[in-house]
Amino acid sequence: MDHPAEVPHRRRPGRRRRAAVSAVVRAVFIAAGLVTVYYVLPLDGRGTRGDSVLLACGLLLVAVVFWWEVRAIVSSPFPRLKAVEALATTLALFLLLFAGAYFLLEHTTPGSFSEPLTKTDSLYFTLTTFTTVGYGDIVARSQTGRVLTMIQMAGGLMLVGVAARILAGAVQAGLRRQGRESSDDFPSRPER
Repeated sequence: MDHPAEVPHRRRPGRRRRAAVSAVVRAVFIAAGLVTVYYVLPLDGRGTRGDSVLLACGLLLVAVVFWWEVRAIVSSPFPRLKAVEALATTLALFLLLFAGAYFLLEHTTPGSFSEPLTKTDSLYFTLTTFTTVGYGDIVARSQTGRVLTMIQMAGGLMLVGVAARILAGAVQAGLRRQGRESSDDFPSRPER
């Protein structure tokens, strides 16, 4: 049996539960906050050159937020929970960035999609593209729309594949830093 001083987090299962609830609540609030910002932002479609710069800066922001979150995972007392929060933040930011880009494209170059896009339509198209469901009711018609959609597809694959691997590595580094390897982050059923 482990000495209580060696593994203090096992002595307080309530602390793990509070941390898990806190992480889920933070992830939901972050995602909801980002969605709210998306709907409140006055995206009026001023020009395609500025929109390209905005998209590039947005993608850089996603990378910086991701890097920041990876560093936070390594130093977190509950790295797996922090990884869930990090994924929610990065994924929401990535998807909303593309939803905004599609909205701006449709408003600066009407006819870029099979139908005019509202912010909700843009978010819907973004999610159907990301999940690879692709209902086909909204499709990119212009070359710019198709290129933007391909960039989202490639970025989505990288986010799911590469970013998930990086997050998993950060979790393992955080656990090693704490001297533990098992999953002590998530509350489990009481032992009998």
